[in-house]
Amino acid sequence: MIIVVGSINLDLIANVDRLPGPGETVRGSGFATAPGGKGANQALAAARAGAKVRMVGAVGKDNFAAEALALLRDGKVDLSGITETFASTGTALILVGADGENVIAVVPGANDSVVPGDLAKALLGKDDVVLLQLEIPLPTVYAALDAARAAGAVTVLNTAPFRAEAAAFLGKADYVVANETEFDLYGEALSLNGRGRPARMRDYAGKTGRAIVVTLGGEGVLAATPNDFLTVPALRITPVDTVGAGDTFCGYFAAGLSLGLSLDKALARAAAAGSLACLKPGAQPAIPLAKDVDAALQKSAG
Repeated sequence: MIIVVGSINLDLIANVDRLPGPGETVRGSGFATAPGGKGANQALAAARAGAKVRMVGAVGKDNFAAEALALLRDGKVDLSGITETFASTGTALILVGADGENVIAVVPGANDSVVPGDLAKALLGKDDVVLLQLEIPLPTVYAALDAARAAGAVTVLNTAPFRAEAAAFLGKADYVVANETEFDLYGEALSLNGRGRPARMRDYAGKTGRAIVVTLGGEGVLAATPNDFLTVPALRITPVDTVGAGDTFCGYFAAGLSLGLSLDKALARAAAAGSLACLKPGAQPAIPLAKDVDAALQKSAG
């Protein structure tokens, strides 16, 4: 089973012709709400990829909570680890430009209430994959990495959003997944050696004995382990909305590991899923189903 310990939000999404600069107001062309939060997005992606998933997190006792959990419930994600708090359900305010790029402001709300004590609800076992992000308190992420290792579970840590303090414990995760900007920032914090990104990735893998995965958007994915270096292409698409593409990748990647795929195949399936997620607006509504990902992979290979 995949255990996701992370954030649950309701996304408030506005479409604009172009993203505003500082102090600028632009006219919007559309508005929608959708379930989101990196933890919830990744949990739903893992479920749609074919894995069994349990979510550990928190929502408020407010009108946003039911909508924030709706697609997880429809996706048969185990919600027994969700706590209700008196804080507001987390929200993300998202502006999406006509070119598909976005800017996001996150208000954590109940996500800040996810504490190490909640990990008892995870029911960790040695065959589990624990999937984490950085939208909940870092002490909880740290405790989850330790608890997973004690249980013999595999850990995947997505380094979004960037938080400099997390550099101190990245090496606890079996797999770290970062986008190129996050990796470059953590590379500076960790004083990684090497002139190029691949060299610094190899240095990280060599120093920690763990794997590092760096997503490059439309350019695909790089991965370094202590013994190997992999390059995986993305599907060639014209993006509509890149919101949630990284979360889709992480959920599918964790599912691949849980389902016993080799690293290269897990990365390829995750990269294809992340590409397909850019073809629809929103985060969770855009996450593709496994049959569509596998069909796209087969088509690209043929």
